[in-house]
Amino acid sequence: MDAFKYIKPKLFSTLKDYSGAQFAKDLVAGIIVAIIALPLSIALAIASGVNPEQGLYTAVVAGFFISFLGGSRVQIGGPTAAFVVIIYGIIAQYGMAGLTIATFLAGIMMIVMGLLRFGDLIKFIPKTITVGFTLGIAVGIFVGQIKDFLGLDMGAVPAEFVEKMVAYAQHLNTINWPTLLIGMIALLIQIFWPRVSQKIPGSLVAIIVTTALVGFGHMSVKTIGDLYTIKAGLPSFTMPELSFGLIRQMISPAFTIAILASIESLLSCVVSDGMIGSHHRSNAELVGQGVGNMMSALFGGIPATGAIARTAANVKNGGRTPIAGMTHAVTLLLILLFLMPYASLIPMSCLASILIMVAYNMSGWRTFVHMLKKAPKSDIAVLVITLVLTVFFDLVVAIEFGMVLAAFLFLKRMSDVAAVRQWVDKDSLDDAELSENTDLKHVPSNTVVYEIFGSLFFGAANDFLNFTHEEGKNVLILRMRNVPAMDISGLEALEETLEICKKRGMTLILSHVNKQPYRVMEKAGFIEKVGQENLCENIDASLKRAATLAK
Repeated sequence: MDAFKYIKPKLFSTLKDYSGAQFAKDLVAGIIVAIIALPLSIALAIASGVNPEQGLYTAVVAGFFISFLGGSRVQIGGPTAAFVVIIYGIIAQYGMAGLTIATFLAGIMMIVMGLLRFGDLIKFIPKTITVGFTLGIAVGIFVGQIKDFLGLDMGAVPAEFVEKMVAYAQHLNTINWPTLLIGMIALLIQIFWPRVSQKIPGSLVAIIVTTALVGFGHMSVKTIGDLYTIKAGLPSFTMPELSFGLIRQMISPAFTIAILASIESLLSCVVSDGMIGSHHRSNAELVGQGVGNMMSALFGGIPATGAIARTAANVKNGGRTPIAGMTHAVTLLLILLFLMPYASLIPMSCLASILIMVAYNMSGWRTFVHMLKKAPKSDIAVLVITLVLTVFFDLVVAIEFGMVLAAFLFLKRMSDVAAVRQWVDKDSLDDAELSENTDLKHVPSNTVVYEIFGSLFFGAANDFLNFTHEEGKNVLILRMRNVPAMDISGLEALEETLEICKKRGMTLILSHVNKQPYRVMEKAGFIEKVGQENLCENIDASLKRAATLAK
């Protein structure tokens, strides 16, 4: 059982010392988070192009399993803004059946990632990429709300960014001023309500106030009920119709969902760890997220992940175990059963204003501007390119291109800082130079010494090993204490150096070889070629060995 401890749900660890007092706190936190999640789940569902109740199905089903099987004490799962643009695009191209299969496949991928211990690999995605695509997603969400916020009289909104903007420009003369007024009121309530109360979410207050204004004022503002037929009751189990052709088509969208859900949920875990002084199990979280997404797909939901804002609200209200997240799911289920018909009265422009606030809060524009001012040019390039690709193309292209570019730029930096320095014999310097270089050593007259700085890898190996030949020298010492790593290209460069030394009648001595380069040499049989006696533990031993080889 210890072999599977890395995917053990956090729930089972927290129940050992569980108390009645903590249950009361988890219960209250779960109910409060459910109230926060209610308007968001409906708004995110509509923005994604699905029915309002499907957002609640996701929060109920996926939210329950993410808390039940996940690796965090306080993670709250459900639909999030990051998926809006992706879901909208998938439905526009493949329909709801395609989204269901993509979500189901993404869940399987996340479970496999957790079982293979990929949880720790997410940290290798640079912050420049996460900041770039997060702002890009925020821009996409904001642009997607313009129609409902302004009440434009137009057909379906195109999925592509440029086409959206062109369509808006063509219909800008159809603004519905009462709709815009309701949207502005909802927006102002959300901006200023936190000064009144931190307990009750501003989004809920905005919904209550604007619904009352539209209903009692008989305003000509479109509501959810004008556009959607809302179903109350339990979500029904539906097995998607699978075909090899559709599965093959949905592999790429499923991969996008899996990667984004993994990144966002693990980032949320890291943030919440800092808030409660705990440590999550990243691989268990991936398994929990995977199961949550599979179950969401089977019960009519959409992709889910850890929601940073709702998780933070859970922590602030006393939630400390997965019981709070499970309570949040049960509370939303009760709302779904008994209060869902009233959601038809909510104005669409109010929901648009809620998502505009979500987009603003998730954008991280301050971090983006700070990076533009302070980061190296190569990081700025990755940041801006990721943002542009996310907005104008899609998240898969942005992440793939961003990762490749970031990797190449990192290798370039590693190559730039790599260097080789030839040692100078202390006997060749005058007194003034000796006083400035007190750490110099005596180099035997038959010996030339080079010190290598940086990793010996394919990006730098050719530049490292250009050693000059001097008459009367029969020993070459390479000091390698500052070489932390080496790949096959570095090894081949060393082998070429050894061959050159043999042709010139020289002995190659390697000083202070670190563990990783030593393992590479050992596996390739290079140590036998150079001779074990010519691998010395430090420079003093190397110089002593060189002196014994003097002609």
